[in-house]
Amino acid sequence: MLTTGIDIIEISRVRRVLEQYGQRFLDRIFTPAEIAYCRERAPNLAARFAAKEATMKALGTGVRGVGWKDIEVVRQESGAPSIELHGRAKQRAQRLGVQEVAVSLSHSRDYAVASVVVRCLGQQ
Repeated sequence: MLTTGIDIIEISRVRRVLEQYGQRFLDRIFTPAEIAYCRERAPNLAARFAAKEATMKALGTGVRGVGWKDIEVVRQESGAPSIELHGRAKQRAQRLGVQEVAVSLSHSRDYAVASVVVRCLGQQ
């Protein structure tokens, strides 16, 4: 069984929140590794924010079901992004029998988008 999630966000929105709340915003949404990688670059942060929301949709939880930092965008050795699940997101994935999570990120001048496909054994 496959489930999907997609999300798009305006980069300017992330930039405004970052300017207004700074480190407080970063610490609430992103893991230390994500913060270090993005170095406050709004397009990178926006793409990761979209990936987290897309993953929540693919897991069928919405934003109330798992924490923001339960979903982490990491880089593989090749440089490609991938998703690591922690905490409640990992528990949800185990209940669903998740075998694989694939993610694709992109951004233009104005928007960041993420698409997530989850392959699982079936819902329980």
